[in-house]
Amino acid sequence: MLVGMLAAMVLLNYVDRGAIGIAAPLMKQELALSATQFGLAVSAFFWIYAPVQFIVGWLCDRFCVYRLLAFGLALWAVSTTLTAFAGGLAGLIMLRVLLGLGESVAFPGSSKIIAREVANEHRGTANALIAAALAFGPAFGTLAGGMILGLYGWRAVFLIFGLLTFLWLLPWWRISRPYRQNGAAARQTPYPIARIFRTPALWLSSAAHFCSNYAFYFLLAWLPLYLVKSRGFSIGDMTLLATATYAGQGVSALVAGRLSDGWVRRGRDEGQVRRWLMIVSQAMTALCIVGAALAPSNGALAAWLLLSGIGGGIAATNIFAIGQMFAGPRAAGSWIGMQNALGNISGIVGPVITGVIIDSTGSYFAAFALTAGVAALGALIWLFAIPPIRSVLAD
Repeated sequence: MLVGMLAAMVLLNYVDRGAIGIAAPLMKQELALSATQFGLAVSAFFWIYAPVQFIVGWLCDRFCVYRLLAFGLALWAVSTTLTAFAGGLAGLIMLRVLLGLGESVAFPGSSKIIAREVANEHRGTANALIAAALAFGPAFGTLAGGMILGLYGWRAVFLIFGLLTFLWLLPWWRISRPYRQNGAAARQTPYPIARIFRTPALWLSSAAHFCSNYAFYFLLAWLPLYLVKSRGFSIGDMTLLATATYAGQGVSALVAGRLSDGWVRRGRDEGQVRRWLMIVSQAMTALCIVGAALAPSNGALAAWLLLSGIGGGIAATNIFAIGQMFAGPRAAGSWIGMQNALGNISGIVGPVITGVIIDSTGSYFAAFALTAGVAALGALIWLFAIPPIRSVLAD
């Protein structure tokens, strides 16, 4: 039940985070935003989301992570709701920064709980539920948001999603009560951050995380706009294709989690299992991004996007599980906070780079090519640079 609530939180996290991409076809026009300005608004989320995770991860190791999660969700729900009333670029940027601050607790907090409460042989399944929620969030958000967008306009998307997010707080407060009341679980002596910073595995896994996130955020932010403006999809058809892509990612995450746990129970080395799944995922994503850019028909485009979703699901299941393995239960919050902070720099630079490329070339092709290259670099990092995946922090 606890992991299920964490998965629900991550689903809402990505519904709210991805709302700007869903609203883009109408929002961009009404607010008179250029592609570069829209990319700047998308990027603003990460200005605070990425760097503050250094602090948030440390807080998750030191204080009651269950309360921190509740506070963060309430903050980002307020931001999502208020975005419905944005009147221009400045207000939109301010609310995206606030959204990033609230959502920053989600992955360090959930990883801290999984590392402490879930047995190793079930680690893949627990992280698969989180990864599936990460994908089903955009799937649900795109499907529901597309319908709301078509019927009521872009402002209603943010208003409805924000109010819906608040509903998570009541069951969470009840389910987490036994854990909050356990003083040992609520507070721990945090692992020295300086030691984590000196660990090469942190920096290498963060670089690989950057490469994985770059492709995911490219699709999350730009896919709806690309399908409507460049490929001629209606809002309804765009909604269905984007939803199917994310749904394929969610199913893939669940399957990858079950398979990886099964292999570990049968005696396979967990670190090697997760390393090779990441290599396959990143190589597959690179290939699919190239295929989507060169697709001669909308049917071929749909096929490539569905395959890219499958590759993304494999990555999402393993990227945080690997960080939990490197860190161990005591330092999982701090490690994932740092890894996610560095990995999400892609969210700061990627949308702006994409917007500049589109404005300067008038085409999405170069942006697709760059994204595929970054994903391929991720596969090489996992293959040649990442050290043996096991606990690297001494107690």
